[in-house]
Amino acid sequence: MRNKNLKIAVIGGGSSYTPELIEGFIQQYDELPVRDLFLVDVEEGREKLEIVGAFAKRMVQEAGVPIRVHLTMERRKAIQDADFVTTQIRVGQLDARARDEKIPLNYNCIGQETTGAGGFAKALRTIPVILEICKEIEELAPNAFLINFTNPAGIVTEAVIKHSNVKSIGLCNLPIGTKMKVADMTDTDISQVNLEWIGINHLNWTTKIQVDGRDILKEILHKLPGTKGMSVKNIPDFGWDRDFLRSLGALPCGYLRYYYMTDKMLNDELSSLETKGTRAEVVKQIEQELFELYKDPNLSGKPEQLEKRGGAYYSLAAINLIASIYNNKKDIQTVNVQNNGILSCLNDDVSIEVNCVIDSEGAHPVQITSQPGPHIRGLLQVVKAYEELTVESAINGDYDTALQALTIHPLVTSVDEAKPLLSDIIRENRAFLPQFS
Repeated sequence: MRNKNLKIAVIGGGSSYTPELIEGFIQQYDELPVRDLFLVDVEEGREKLEIVGAFAKRMVQEAGVPIRVHLTMERRKAIQDADFVTTQIRVGQLDARARDEKIPLNYNCIGQETTGAGGFAKALRTIPVILEICKEIEELAPNAFLINFTNPAGIVTEAVIKHSNVKSIGLCNLPIGTKMKVADMTDTDISQVNLEWIGINHLNWTTKIQVDGRDILKEILHKLPGTKGMSVKNIPDFGWDRDFLRSLGALPCGYLRYYYMTDKMLNDELSSLETKGTRAEVVKQIEQELFELYKDPNLSGKPEQLEKRGGAYYSLAAINLIASIYNNKKDIQTVNVQNNGILSCLNDDVSIEVNCVIDSEGAHPVQITSQPGPHIRGLLQVVKAYEELTVESAINGDYDTALQALTIHPLVTSVDEAKPLLSDIIRENRAFLPQFS
């Protein structure tokens, strides 16, 4: 793939995250010489696309790199002959996310964007659209890689694996964020930090932490209960119980608080609903501020306020992955790919999130040191079963499958909650769920 003028299409180009992605392309231009960068969005996002697109052009001009930024509402035009297609879409925009977060709370269930009933609703809306994009990639850019950053990333990746021939890799900022935080805690350069990462997207455990070749997992677990800053911005940073971490023997990702501290997390969400509103409503306010900044014709660099939006290290993860494929680096990155026997407790055709060797052919999972024990395996298998059912129901619009998916999720306590939850989700998302008509 070397020595060619790269074309990259960003689906959902009007996102407030896009300037961070542009910054990454600028900073790594020498090893990733992007010639044409297409930012594409839907009609509802036209204004945001025009604002962020103009800002992106100023950033490129200020940096003096020969990247041509194109703005378009024609997705097929953006995909045509692309080398990479990235997806960062939000079907229904932030209003839909707010509903995803509010509806479960009506039934005293966790309301969260990517997991539980909220993540289920988002998956139902998102999977059909992603598969439409995949059909266009198969037709217009059959050699392109799809780099998906759209949540719920693991479920979306699984849908693509099972129902498309596109070369796809799912990406999340949690792994690289965890490496950065371990590097900060140990005052070490990130290049000297290596993690073994086991699980599925937003349900994963770090089972080995090596710094300068030495495994310091036990030291981190001992230090962690009194340490702040090991969670992402959209998850409350409640401290872990020391005895629990010792018995777990692994570093749980921030999203596992929803499973291991359900009551505390639910109470925090209910309290926040009364004071600040949902996370989506908070993000709406942040985005209004960001887009006002983006409008400033004198602004040509990423503003500090973007850090409030969440998604730290997004561009770093995305650009690292694309650059490693383009340059055939054969380095190790943690991404979402097909299982194919890596986790023996899960089916071969499901998506997992593990360390992979990245080369010009894509991502190749690295065999893990040991299989997860029953204390991890049990939760992992249940949530993966929920994900499999969710993919099936999103594609077929089958009520029975959708009901079973919600009912078995650990954050939906019983069928007494699952049935009305499902009815509310379908009713409130009717415009985006024609498969359930």
